[in-house]
Amino acid sequence: MSLRNTTGRGLLYENVLDTVGNTPTIRINRIAPDHVSVFVKAEAFNPGGSIKDRLALNIIEAAEREGRLKPGQTVVEATSGNTGIGLAMVCAAKGYPLVVTMADSFSVERRKLMRFLGAKVVLTPRAQKGFGMYIKAKELAEANGWFLASQFETKDNADIHEATTAREILSDFDGKRLDYWVTGYGTGGTVSGVARALRAERPETKIILTEPSNAAIVSSGYVNKRNEAHQPIESHPNFEPHPIQGWTPDFIPWVLQEAIDKSYYDDLIPIPGSEGIAWSRRLAAEEGIFTGISGGSTFAVAMRLAEKAEEGTVILVMLPDTGERYLSTPLFDGIEEEMTKDEQVLSASTPSAQLISE
Repeated sequence: MSLRNTTGRGLLYENVLDTVGNTPTIRINRIAPDHVSVFVKAEAFNPGGSIKDRLALNIIEAAEREGRLKPGQTVVEATSGNTGIGLAMVCAAKGYPLVVTMADSFSVERRKLMRFLGAKVVLTPRAQKGFGMYIKAKELAEANGWFLASQFETKDNADIHEATTAREILSDFDGKRLDYWVTGYGTGGTVSGVARALRAERPETKIILTEPSNAAIVSSGYVNKRNEAHQPIESHPNFEPHPIQGWTPDFIPWVLQEAIDKSYYDDLIPIPGSEGIAWSRRLAAEEGIFTGISGGSTFAVAMRLAEKAEEGTVILVMLPDTGERYLSTPLFDGIEEEMTKDEQVLSASTPSAQLISE
């Protein structure tokens, strides 16, 4: 086996924003069933660590082009974390102040990351769910004349996934079989944008959508009420708190409604968060692929499909982010800070550098 060579893999970029997109598609080698081929699209390779870097960049740049965002104007948005981190990165690079509203139920790491990138984070009560943080962002925008990013309504969200995420997938599987594409949803931008291209150019590819089993709001058939600007005016009655952070706010976003209305998915498979946690841990420990609960949950659905799939089936799974922003969540329950008993035995097996527990 020859020594690895990375010549030509790197490029020289003018700024960090030019590194958004072109994330790798990686084969799963150890934990997928032998009769299928499973690949993951690892969005953690974006500079802000998640797929939401794509929409954050396009929301800002489209608003700049169209004159909706003025130089130095404050940007405000409601987010569970990843969009806020992406916006914080974009705003830092472009010189816009950013204020994020976020329910206090989301991981502490997320708010610290946004503040580290220069944003202000306004926390809202968890009892008011995503709808509460959404209303707070609207209020702040209206009261101060700030630019509301509107990730849940803006066409700039799905458009960037049609233009980038979808094109990358089509390029990676050009001339190759692709039977299933599996994704969850937060805003719905990924499924709506990518599905436009897959339906047009790879109609044989079945699109599988997933959501938390205890917050299966799309499966319920009920669509929450919206105003004339397509903004939600109520919390979805079928929503329950769930551990899959980044998935399924307590309303059906307008961006997602496109996928529902146009039948952009072939099946909708709810999944419990516990399965997502289990598969996220397996991806890390057995494949070396580090993803969060949302990625693990999407992968869990793919594994259900894989077990029943015919020989030679090819499945692509979206992994939206990295696992590092879940350190304070149930994903890391049981992961010790101090040495375990087995590690203490290993330490004691040789004489040097003994750490004595108090």
